[in-house]
Amino acid sequence: MKKTTLGASGLKVSTVCLGTMTFGEQNSEAEAHSQLDYALERGINFIDTAEMYPVKPNPATQGATERFIGTWLQKTGRRGDIVLATKITGPAPGMPWIRDGRNDLDPANLRAAVEASLRRLRTDHIDLYQLHWPSRNVPIFGAHAFEPGRERACVAIEDTLAALGQLIDAGKIGHIGISNESAWGVCEYIKRSELKGLPRIATLQNLYNLSARGFETSLLDEVCFRENVGLLAYSPLAFGQLSAKYLDDPKAHGRLTIFPPSWSPRYVRPAVLAAAAEYAALARANGMTPAAMALAWCYSRPFVASTIIGATTMAQLKENINAAGITLSAKVIDAIDAIHMRRPDPGQ
Repeated sequence: MKKTTLGASGLKVSTVCLGTMTFGEQNSEAEAHSQLDYALERGINFIDTAEMYPVKPNPATQGATERFIGTWLQKTGRRGDIVLATKITGPAPGMPWIRDGRNDLDPANLRAAVEASLRRLRTDHIDLYQLHWPSRNVPIFGAHAFEPGRERACVAIEDTLAALGQLIDAGKIGHIGISNESAWGVCEYIKRSELKGLPRIATLQNLYNLSARGFETSLLDEVCFRENVGLLAYSPLAFGQLSAKYLDDPKAHGRLTIFPPSWSPRYVRPAVLAAAAEYAALARANGMTPAAMALAWCYSRPFVASTIIGATTMAQLKENINAAGITLSAKVIDAIDAIHMRRPDPGQ
């Protein structure tokens, strides 16, 4: 398994990261432990989670993902073998069960969130601590445009960075990252850290897959390259659409059939299904499964520091990891780009 360094953090991680948001909802504790065991056997040393997991969020299961990782760490004693990343929930009126709805990125919430995650994870430090989404008004999770009319009160980026710096000084967290951010947001975090001598972000965890290549067209790729911020690509299979399992069987077991479509509407857009069908046909014509091609493409992108994969079965996990050994031909990459030109970013 190839390794890369996350920004200027010094953290060396596998270019495939095990995502865990199914742990506690679609995967039992025993299944979660088996996935963690297997991932490490295959050379993965990077584990990503979040305080709000598993998905779909609900008060009955919130925190279970971190707890399952914690019991695995306690059982195996392998804390030193992994780079552990988790995330604080951003402002979320729909999740009042997390700190009674007090989820903004201010010092009190950051301290409370970190302490709770440390308890669930059964560790004394978090290697990479990330802000799950911004405090301010910004289009995310399928929103297409910035809407000034949605402006709201928000915590200043400088204040958030200062609070994170205190947690670093206390040894609770090692390095910091942001998620679901814009080019402006990345630049503002860097500017504030440089002006005030505050911690510098090492990573950006954003959506990136064959149906959502906005990272390339929003200047984020240039910003991250020039500022040495590593992209952690999430949802590389577009909630399973790019595996073609829902095309082959609309009732296939997975997030898009377990949960109501209203929870993740961007992945059931007709344009996403049409693009997924074209990518699937291309993969099969070249002797690959659709999932393998979609992941191999994501793994190969030069600006992706690590790709976050998730699976509900061991067979899926093995296929996802095996895709890291596939090298796509120039002909296939050209064909992928041709589909993208015809159907640009329907899942963005």
